[in-house]
Amino acid sequence: MALAFVLSALGGYGILDNNEGLYAEIPREMLASHDWRHWVIPHLNGLPYMEKPPLLYWLTALSFALFGVAEWSARLVPALASLTCVLSLLRFGDALQRPQAGRLAALMFISGLGVMAMSRTLMFDMLLTACLSAALMNAYLYHIRREVAKLRHAYAWLALALMAKGMVALVLFGAVLFFLLLPTLRSVGLLQTCRDWLEPRAVLIFVAIAAPWHIAASLVEPIFPWFYFINEHVLRFLGKREPHDYYSGAWWYYLPRMAIYLFPWSFLLPGLLQRAQRHNEPSSLSRFLLLAWLLPLLFFSVSSAKANYYLIAVMPFAVFQFALAIENRAFLRPWLRILPGVLIAALAGALYAVLASRADSLPAQPAILGATPVQFASIISICFAGTALLCATVAARWARIGILAYLALSAGGALALIVSLQAIEPQVSTRPLVHYLQTELAGRSVYLYRNFEEQSSLPFYLQAPVSVIDSRSYDLYWGNKLQANDLLISSEQFEQVLARRPVAVVVMERQRKDFEASSLFARMKEAQKIGKVGVFVN
Repeated sequence: MALAFVLSALGGYGILDNNEGLYAEIPREMLASHDWRHWVIPHLNGLPYMEKPPLLYWLTALSFALFGVAEWSARLVPALASLTCVLSLLRFGDALQRPQAGRLAALMFISGLGVMAMSRTLMFDMLLTACLSAALMNAYLYHIRREVAKLRHAYAWLALALMAKGMVALVLFGAVLFFLLLPTLRSVGLLQTCRDWLEPRAVLIFVAIAAPWHIAASLVEPIFPWFYFINEHVLRFLGKREPHDYYSGAWWYYLPRMAIYLFPWSFLLPGLLQRAQRHNEPSSLSRFLLLAWLLPLLFFSVSSAKANYYLIAVMPFAVFQFALAIENRAFLRPWLRILPGVLIAALAGALYAVLASRADSLPAQPAILGATPVQFASIISICFAGTALLCATVAARWARIGILAYLALSAGGALALIVSLQAIEPQVSTRPLVHYLQTELAGRSVYLYRNFEEQSSLPFYLQAPVSVIDSRSYDLYWGNKLQANDLLISSEQFEQVLARRPVAVVVMERQRKDFEASSLFARMKEAQKIGKVGVFVN
């Protein structure tokens, strides 16, 4: 089931603009550079990019080297990371002698709508989640069994988590471990606890994995220590990072998103009103699971920098504790198994009514399978309502299937997501744009006007860095300051280019007025509009 949810149509749509485009281009440049320094200090669009550690880039570059540069090979690392989470949940359930809870947790995790989407998107967070979850699970098993091999495994996974997304891994691991051990500190003592947990070989394993890149990066780029440790970690958490290219939100920002991430399983929460029939898990396990998902949630909620994808890190332990609670209630009474389907059907019906009442005021493009976005969403709403009621019927009548009937909703959500992304590809990826540039405007030099991130897959598909006119890019900000280049140019510099060679300029629709107001517009004409951009030629 996990393989089906994660690998189906993995390359069925183009590399998405913004984050995925950035993180696919960096490993492509690593391979193309033939320069070892690019493997130490990653480069984006030909410029240094030091915001994140390199493990994701290294693994993706390895995927490209083995399987070629393609959409599915770019997404292979997060896909395998999510499958690693599944394996960790299964093994953790077996180790705790709760295999059914482990299997249910693994299914709920991989089929949750948000988790499934993140498993199919090239970003850091699924890799961080896999490594940090394995580190914490091994740490807990060491805590209850005192098997030193578990501690060494925990430190190895922690080092990989550090290499996956930086110091946040140490903060979260340290916080969970501190509060887990707090009740025992009085009896054991701080000194003895440190001796137990700082076992020399375990620490050596951690240092051997984590230290070399940090040292090499500091030697290759002198500004790296300040930029990486202060600007990217401390100042980002405080909301003072330069440049300010991230979102903020209220303290409850992540709470409704947790329900979306675990859809449809979040609708089983009312089932916890049923009295538990068994309570045989140790109190330390309940405390550990609560700490392992609640503390990261609190950390991200307090942080000034917020993003939807940060939430993935709390999901393995949240679903495991949820699965234990459901198993303790004998996988719920029939009427509680029906309730999620009824609630989802009601919400889908309400959404259909809202769409029907506002159909005239909503945009008619882009078309999805020949239907307007409103029509497509209305069809999906009806399908979800009918499927939810069918799932509720099956869950109530066939106890051996029970709540697993709701996997049909997960499958429907996955199908709707893939079909939607394929239909709106010109809006979210430059793959159709590059096909036009290479077939109809072959031989022209391609330039991008201002917004690099919103067309970030462009260099990936062109297989080369793209020059940006009057750049407003945050991700290229520091690279431009650190390295002299001819990739980020002014309008005046571009006017000189116009006189020398044929060019094609890609302009976002929302930047069109600024482009038309510039002196460049009079010397160019629009050749084609594709998705959310216009292509202008001289």
